Amino acid sequence: MQSIAIVGAGKIGTMIAELLAGCASYDVTVLDRDAAQLGSLRTSRPVQRRLVDTDDAQALSAALSGQTAVLNAGPFQLTTRIATAARTVGAHYLDLTEDVASTRIVRGLAEGAPAAFIPQCGLAPGFITIVAHDLATRFDSLGDIRMRVGALPQYPTNALGYNLTWSTDGVINEYCEPCEAIVDGRLARTMPLEELETFLLDGIPYEAFNTSGGLGSLCETLEGRVRNLNYRTIRYPGHAAIMRTLLHDLGLRDRRPLLREILETAIPATLQDVVIVFVTVTGRKDGRLMQESYANHVSHAEIGGVARSAIQITTAAGICAVLDLLLDGGLPSAGFVRQEQVELPAFLANRFGRHYDHGSVSGLPQRRVTRPAAA
Repeated sequence: MQSIAIVGAGKIGTMIAELLAGCASYDVTVLDRDAAQLGSLRTSRPVQRRLVDTDDAQALSAALSGQTAVLNAGPFQLTTRIATAARTVGAHYLDLTEDVASTRIVRGLAEGAPAAFIPQCGLAPGFITIVAHDLATRFDSLGDIRMRVGALPQYPTNALGYNLTWSTDGVINEYCEPCEAIVDGRLARTMPLEELETFLLDGIPYEAFNTSGGLGSLCETLEGRVRNLNYRTIRYPGHAAIMRTLLHDLGLRDRRPLLREILETAIPATLQDVVIVFVTVTGRKDGRLMQESYANHVSHAEIGGVARSAIQITTAAGICAVLDLLLDGGLPSAGFVRQEQVELPAFLANRFGRHYDHGSVSGLPQRRVTRPAAA
């Protein structure tokens, strides 16, 4: 049985602990600097809990010593600190961050490392990247790749059409930082909350707009091979306009702690949510312009006797499936590993990746559709 350390006992860290402990294949230790957070950790099978000061590099490295892998479920501000500690002790490192700057540092730490460094293993980036790359490999030449993901309340009741289902700091960060894209064949930076689009999916209206970090390393991988590549976050209509007012008109982009306090005071959390994954790729196959799409809904569910949100399930399933594939020899065991190196069929066949399958969670079919594209 291999020893796994999870840093962070929050919503996602708890879900990761539940999945890994529940499969009885791993010896799981959850670390956090908040004793109350550790005390409220609830899993169906016992896990070890360890209080550690994540601001103390020496204490953190000592706590991670002897672990096969370190799974970082902490806030994005701790990414480089935890990754550095993992490098120090020679453990594999996996995280969920969407923060582009932190990922660049993790990549630097991976150079010459004896263990694998696999950042961005969640939903977006993560699963969405795996899906997009899989679809892209089916074409002789690529035109456009559009990646859309949303974690939404099932029953929206406020003007934002939003409830807190994930890290508030993470949401604010992706609404504020520049976004990567490929535009007309060239790497480009686009602005968050811009390029608003509206669409219907299963008869429900949504909007989508630029947010930072969702592409992972896909821009670099596909540069020179695709005409346009972009990632946008899905929300209910009207959300982007309100967030632009808060961030830009009221200046809260530069007062992020205050914005976090406002959101966490006024916007309730919910476990009743749905995750939407929608990817469309156009390109040429056998000389013909074609389009292939993947669409999937994943709903909240009860796991381990506890209600779990869809964003908890999908994010935790992503990093747990990649961990399994890594330790089973399905991924490189040293250096930097990109999400697009994960094969979609292997991911979906994995015991954790199956949580993306309609038979285990969502109740709605995932669909891959191929059809001629308009010339």
